[in-house]
Amino acid sequence: MGAQVRLSDDGGSLTISADRRHGGGGSGRGGLLRAVPLIETSPYPGFPTDMQPLMCSLLSASSGAAVVRETVFENRMSACVELVKMGAAIDIRGQSAFIRGCGLEGTLRGASVSASDLRAGVALVVAGLAAKGETVVRDMSHIDRGYVNLESKLKHLGADIERISLDNSRNE
Repeated sequence: MGAQVRLSDDGGSLTISADRRHGGGGSGRGGLLRAVPLIETSPYPGFPTDMQPLMCSLLSASSGAAVVRETVFENRMSACVELVKMGAAIDIRGQSAFIRGCGLEGTLRGASVSASDLRAGVALVVAGLAAKGETVVRDMSHIDRGYVNLESKLKHLGADIERISLDNSRNE
């Protein structure tokens, strides 16, 4: 996908950097992540179903086409429905998502989206960080179950993120 990942000898740290040899990092066409053609979830040691929503977010912002097939759980494509609200080109057919990454043609854009569960919620937060404009992720209680102080941790990494209280009367 255009990144290089290294684990330290003692296993205490992980370094992720753009792999310029394969088109990662920098700017322009060479700076895009490239989609992988097919991801299919499966029990261990296969691709974990818990990572599927996050991978759909990543593929939506990458360059190229991909298919993500969910084989472990039914109704696990809720993040994709919300990503479409952000401008992602995703066609959901049954348990498969056909994703055309926006690459150079465009970018994800901010929108009001809802976290239907923990994993979908975090995938939407990540997509929101990559999007142009403001993204509001509703139903944060799902995310709070698994991530304590997520916004402060992301701020520490340089993210422009804040928790706000929404006035429900504005949503009617």
